[in-house]
Amino acid sequence: MAGGPTEDTGRRTRAPAPDPDARRRRLSDAAVVRAVVWAARIVGLLTVLSAVLPAPRRVLGGELRSTLGLPQGVGLAALVVTAVAGAGLLFLATGLRRRKQRAWWVATGTATFLLVVNVLHVVDQRRGIVACVLVAALLGALLATRRQFVARADPGGLGRAVRTLVQFGLSGFLVVWVLLALNPRRLLDDPSVAAQAAQAALSLIGITGPVTFAPAAGWLDDLTAAAGLTFGVVAVVTAGYHLLRSPEPRPSLEPADEQRLRELLDHPGGDSLGYFALRRDKAAVFAPGGRSAVSYRVLAGVALASGDPVGDVGAWPGAIESFLASCTRYGWSPAVLGCSERGATAWAKAGLDALELGDEAVLDTTAFTLDGRPMRGVRQTVNRMQRIGHTVAVTRLADCTGEERTDLAARALRWRGEEPERGFSMASSRVADPADPDAVVVTAARDGAPSGMLQLVPWGPDGLSLDLMVRDPGADNGINELMIAGLMAAAPGLGVRRVSLNFAVFRSALERGERIGAGPVARTWARLLRVASRWWQIDSLYRFNAKFRPAWHPRYVLFPAVRDLPRILLVALEAEGFGGRPPAVLRLLRR
Repeated sequence: MAGGPTEDTGRRTRAPAPDPDARRRRLSDAAVVRAVVWAARIVGLLTVLSAVLPAPRRVLGGELRSTLGLPQGVGLAALVVTAVAGAGLLFLATGLRRRKQRAWWVATGTATFLLVVNVLHVVDQRRGIVACVLVAALLGALLATRRQFVARADPGGLGRAVRTLVQFGLSGFLVVWVLLALNPRRLLDDPSVAAQAAQAALSLIGITGPVTFAPAAGWLDDLTAAAGLTFGVVAVVTAGYHLLRSPEPRPSLEPADEQRLRELLDHPGGDSLGYFALRRDKAAVFAPGGRSAVSYRVLAGVALASGDPVGDVGAWPGAIESFLASCTRYGWSPAVLGCSERGATAWAKAGLDALELGDEAVLDTTAFTLDGRPMRGVRQTVNRMQRIGHTVAVTRLADCTGEERTDLAARALRWRGEEPERGFSMASSRVADPADPDAVVVTAARDGAPSGMLQLVPWGPDGLSLDLMVRDPGADNGINELMIAGLMAAAPGLGVRRVSLNFAVFRSALERGERIGAGPVARTWARLLRVASRWWQIDSLYRFNAKFRPAWHPRYVLFPAVRDLPRILLVALEAEGFGGRPPAVLRLLRR
């Protein structure tokens, strides 16, 4: 992964100013939605308590069976229906928080059902007024805020919801029916096939059916009831998930948007991660007037942007507002990965919270040298590699022939082997592509045999950002140091003044933990990071970068609220190629 700081070296041009009231209106709407969400959570929690605990049931009037005059045999069903309605409101609160239209419809229907039940109970028993008032208040709030819930649902979600409901329901029905059919001696009065089918169907909603079990077969009664109810609950939950799931479009960058982004990248003072906005598994949203843009990818309901907005800094607020409006429209949680301090400030003004994620190493080609004691280790490594026959070549991709580009791409793929592609915010996802003529390729060879390769993409007119670093698995240790040293030696001839190397996650935490006098918390945190380095390149990447004595520039992750941070970090790991949802799950969700 690579990246770099942001500098404003050019004159800032004026862009159409965003609506000054847009952010205020958005925050006001968010407060209204937040109140409705908490109302749904409170009513849902009290409804569940009224179904499972006797004291709240007496106070709130949650006795559904007696209210509707149902027979004693459906007592469990009454509790199940009440508990499912309450749990449904708790579940729907998440969809309401993301302002989803379908969540509003289902929550309104659930609140209407609960209100009818509670009104009947008040009329019949003169009890349950508290519950009736609370549910009526929730229903009124939902109806009054109807226009706030505008997020569109996944177009295929309804079909998947019906499919999963039928599949799990049918599976539960068959499991219970087979259990009954295989144990006829444990059933009294020799029930017919129709009676067994009715028992299996009713078990899905927790109702006792017409089948009577022998006294010694109580375990079978419990097993069939538990199996049927489990399948029924799973069917409802999975169907609800698909019904309310946010759309996750297939990642792609339209050719017209790519061309517009390339034009914005010519704007002076751009971010070193700007070129990675051209990844073809990202989409882009533009500011009014088109002078700035935010590139992003949607994963698991999170719209993950990376780096700073591209283009004119004065138009950043417009691009950010357009991105947040898209998130509201589709029910996505906005997040930003790896933006600079200036970018984090712009995002924070739009209402997101910031957390320092790590630092990136940036080398100044005019000051870089292998001389001096601090560079002794790198200098010795480079000299050793040169003595045993290694050479380095540095060239612009535009100067490579088509055959050479094909060989470079095939070589990188072969050296990577079965390892998945790493990088999202700091990788272009392509190697030696003709679309990147200004990219620089560094190759190393020993006695004519290729042994390593770097690819760097443009960072403004005088900078490069590390995009790819691969080597032959059998190459000598020190090949990466040799290639970086060769790049820095050739940089002045290429007109390159700054080079951004790898991004070191939690670098400052590792450095603080190593200082003399570091406290127990800092030392423990650094120790945990070194343990995690067994699986992820945290400590090793920091130490590799530190060899070159770079300037460190902080990078941040932005998120709407702390409760969203764990999901955002998991999505970031999936986007960067370090785990995530299994491919089978992704194929199922995209069918």
